[in-house]
Formats: sequence, C-alpha cells, structure tokens
Amino acid sequence: MRRPRWTPSIVPNGNDQTVYLVADDFGKNGSAWRETDCETADLETVIQNLLSGEHNPIRVVAFNSAERWSEDVSEDVAHELRRRCDLQMRDIPLLLQCAWRNR
Repeated sequence: MRRPRWTPSIVPNGNDQTVYLVADDFGKNGSAWRETDCETADLETVIQNLLSGEHNPIRVVAFNSAERWSEDVSEDVAHELRRRCDLQMRDIPLLLQCAWRNR
C-alpha cells in the first residue's frame, strides 16, 4: 500500500556522536570547512591531523545533532595540543603556533 506524502527519514538511527570539524585558512583562496569523512570526524583524529600539519586551522567546532548542541572548541583543542606536545617534550608545530597566535 502506498503512503501519501511519505518521505524517508534523514534522522540518524542511534548514531549519537560528537563530530569535530576544522575551518582551514587557505591564504589567498580564502577559508573553508575541510571536507571530512564521517568516520574520521572524531576528536582524536582531528588532534592527530593538526599535529601532523594537515590543517592551517582557524577554528575547531564540535557538534552533536542528537543532543542538539554545537560549540567552538578551539581553545580546548589548543590546550590538548600543548599538553600532548609537553608530554612528548616537543614543540607545537610552527604552523599551529602561527594559526592560534593570529586568532
């Protein structure tokens, strides 16, 4: 039997997770939210990507649509980067030092 005006749901089923996105500065080309695979939009991957120099970050934003919130977590991520670099007795990558200083 056909249901009139029925559309499929786009609401995730039990996929309650916090997603982290990085806004990158591309210089003369402007800035943009970096395309991210859904499976790698977690905090640990973002931190590893930042430490390996994959981003020239403007900010990091976290959101959880199931819980209906979003937040600029740039400062928290910067503190975590500093903590990890201190534990590894290494400097924060130069690209990150410049990016966070210019905020």
